[in-house]
Amino acid sequence: MNDTADPERPVLHPGPIGLMAGTAARRVMQSLMRTGQEARFIGGCVRDAILGIQATDIDIATPLPPDEVMRRLRQDGIRVIPTGIEHGTVTALTEGSSFEITTLRRDVETDGRHAVIAFTDNWLEDAGRRDFTFNAMSLTPEGELYDPFDGVRDLKSGRVRFIGQSRERIAEDVLRILRFFRFHARFGQGRPDPDAVAACTTMAPLLPSLSGERVQQEVMKILAQDRMVEVWRLMIDCGVVAQILPQATNITRLAALDRLEWLVGEAHPMAHLAALLPTGLSAAADTVERLRLSNANRDHLLGLCAAPVDVHPDLTVTSRRHALQKLGPETYRDLLLLSAATRGTPAVELLEALAEAATWIVVPFPLKGRDLLELGMTPGPDVGVMLAAMEGWWAARDYRPTREECLAELTRRISERKARE
Repeated sequence: MNDTADPERPVLHPGPIGLMAGTAARRVMQSLMRTGQEARFIGGCVRDAILGIQATDIDIATPLPPDEVMRRLRQDGIRVIPTGIEHGTVTALTEGSSFEITTLRRDVETDGRHAVIAFTDNWLEDAGRRDFTFNAMSLTPEGELYDPFDGVRDLKSGRVRFIGQSRERIAEDVLRILRFFRFHARFGQGRPDPDAVAACTTMAPLLPSLSGERVQQEVMKILAQDRMVEVWRLMIDCGVVAQILPQATNITRLAALDRLEWLVGEAHPMAHLAALLPTGLSAAADTVERLRLSNANRDHLLGLCAAPVDVHPDLTVTSRRHALQKLGPETYRDLLLLSAATRGTPAVELLEALAEAATWIVVPFPLKGRDLLELGMTPGPDVGVMLAAMEGWWAARDYRPTREECLAELTRRISERKARE
């Protein structure tokens, strides 16, 4: 291990902030520590506290075994859920806040995806199984900071560094390759740690062993960072993208989209992914399968990569409204941004088109198939044809006709139809 500080000699920190200093956190800590046992805030919440960032997820570590953790919390009236008890993790819920509490652990066996663990009372042993130096820090409720691997120094210098040997840490969990790039995108400054980059490059062929859901979570977090373009380019150069999303290489379009977003606001995260992919259904469908996207994200990505309507800032007012009505404001906005990124549209024209999208409210078509049946049409294909014709008539009038006006026009058309028959 590369520990240059004594983990048993903490340094004084100003103390926990935000939720870590709240009454809910104090109540949980008091429950865990009431007979002299130690408990500390650990991981990301400590890292964020060092940077002055409001922590949203609070993790706590303790030598107490999980059954004892649950017994104490329940005894003190704190709701507890065994969210990952086989790995020593439970979740405490109190005063509207949640706290993930994990028993100190050591790895017995790892295979790159899952680990067999054993509980321990050794804080350094637990810290040594974590991924990066700044994620191994722990903080007592009194503000004593334990930093066994110089995480503060790395954090403040913008260096994302694996604990110990990079390849060993990755071999324990291959997802750490993607986590390295995500944390470099968020906290990194300057050139990335060369040892980490070399290890990620060498071990990138192991990435296909991960589940699509785990890859998806990291990819979407990377594509939500301000430095996503720089880091995605690095991932391409390291051979990482070729292993997880081989068609997501259009870094030029992603960079153009990123520049536009600085002017007009951010697009949906799926738009960043769509920018990297070639247009058309094939690449998008492959990406949906690889990342196991939710139904909503699947539909959004497919709508951006294989849009049923051509969207660009030069559309006429009528065409814009037809596209807005068909696609919805969010997909329409993202398609506008993607089109502008591809065409190099002037910002003024783009802003005008986006302003209309921001105020558009999708109007539901007032008629249903049963309306035609109630007016005497016989069930069958003709009902669908007439309904589509009526929707076209309604759309041609800028979606303004009311239900009563649509019914009147429908009645007239059905009457004409019967007269011809």
